Amino acid sequence: TVMDLFDASISKGLFPVGRLDKDTEGLLLVMNDGELAHILTSPTKHIDKTYYAKINGRVKNEHIELFKEGLDIGEKKLTKPAVLNILKSDDISEIELTITEGKFHQVKRMFKAIGMEVIYLKRISMGKLKLDDTLMLGEYRELTAQEIAQIGGNV
Repeated sequence: TVMDLFDASISKGLFPVGRLDKDTEGLLLVMNDGELAHILTSPTKHIDKTYYAKINGRVKNEHIELFKEGLDIGEKKLTKPAVLNILKSDDISEIELTITEGKFHQVKRMFKAIGMEVIYLKRISMGKLKLDDTLMLGEYRELTAQEIAQIGGNV
């Protein structure tokens, strides 16, 4: 798990906030504040989570409306409205998608619902907190005081 990246001497009491699938990379917070973790992950708080993805298939403008309306991913309710931004529409499309919930494999299931497959997925932001592009895959760093204020105050 991601917790294996931490030395045992510093990992006591820490836990990941939310989750990333094993084949997804990107921003993942690890903390020891249960109340703040709940705020960041609760669908009722409407915290934006933005992903960059490569999609096998041509994502078109008509898909923007489908995502805005919510999609049937096989649960009782449609997904909450999502903001789809098409960066490149081609045989392999590139998109950014912002959602406010975090259902199991949600981004992948949303694209599957429109007949497409996610072939690469990376979380690039959570609330106002953006992924640090200087970090290599598997690296981590402590949040700055400014970042802590951003997520602890008005996320």
